[in-house]
Amino acid sequence: MSLADRVRQGERRAIAKAITLLESTRADHRAQADELLTALLPGTGNAFRLGISGVPGVGKSTFIEALGLYLIAQGHRVAVLAVDPSSSVSGGSILGDKTRMEHLSVNDKAYIRPSPSSGTLGGVAAKTREAMLVCEAAGYDIVIVETVGVGQSEIAVAGMTDMFVLLQLPNAGDDLQAIKKGVMEVADLVVINKADIDPDAATRAQAQITSSLRILTQQGRHSGPWHPQVLQLSALKAQGIDRFWAAVAKYREVQGAAGRIEARRKHQALDWMWERIESGLKQRFRQSSGVRQLLPQMTRDVELGRLAASTAARQLLAAMDPGSSPG
Repeated sequence: MSLADRVRQGERRAIAKAITLLESTRADHRAQADELLTALLPGTGNAFRLGISGVPGVGKSTFIEALGLYLIAQGHRVAVLAVDPSSSVSGGSILGDKTRMEHLSVNDKAYIRPSPSSGTLGGVAAKTREAMLVCEAAGYDIVIVETVGVGQSEIAVAGMTDMFVLLQLPNAGDDLQAIKKGVMEVADLVVINKADIDPDAATRAQAQITSSLRILTQQGRHSGPWHPQVLQLSALKAQGIDRFWAAVAKYREVQGAAGRIEARRKHQALDWMWERIESGLKQRFRQSSGVRQLLPQMTRDVELGRLAASTAARQLLAAMDPGSSPG
């Protein structure tokens, strides 16, 4: 039986092997991965893709576990793609999400895959999209992407999911400063977690964020039938999860009826294609023998001010071998 067939049957080891193959940078593995994706593609696209982001300590893993267990009780199968930040020094990653989601990780209706960000900006791993397709082909109807939550670049997940949820703390100082504007502009739903710790602060935060979202809506960012909402809940106590999922269901209904989820996915697919083209061109550039010959000297010349950086860039691009493999 082929790997694609085993994935379609929902075999957990096959899913893990498929994602590992997709994450490989070896040229032969990339060719096999392309064949696998092509075989799996007809069985993808039927899941709802939910992106979850928020600052470290906001309780993303606790929230996702509570949500996952709630959804499984409702008859869903849940896949979680959890991206952990990689060390800029060692390149290593703790990948601790399975230990933080101890109940969800042992449930046979759930699949959790932690992956290192490996320096990829936007809080996601380079192959998160491919991993998402594998999980969909395996029959998971809810795919959750949990991002690393480390800064303002934390918006790439909004470009690969059907709905982007931002988690916020009730006591984060100035709430409007704590929420980076770039992230807030792409949030479809804002959730104030740990609302039980300080209900008054959570209510104030909800009012502030609601006001901010109203301004963004007036500026045209969220034009259309759906207007972003702000909810309070306590993931640790599993309070408010039903209200959260009711809001998600309403979003799916409203946006789906307007054709916006389908349109969003079409744009995402094209963005994904161009992203992979840019990544492949960068890899081809670095592998070019012509570039490798010139790069050390040109690097020194730019550092010493003997050559303008723009001139060096043009000369190095001109030296790139047209037949270099993109990997």
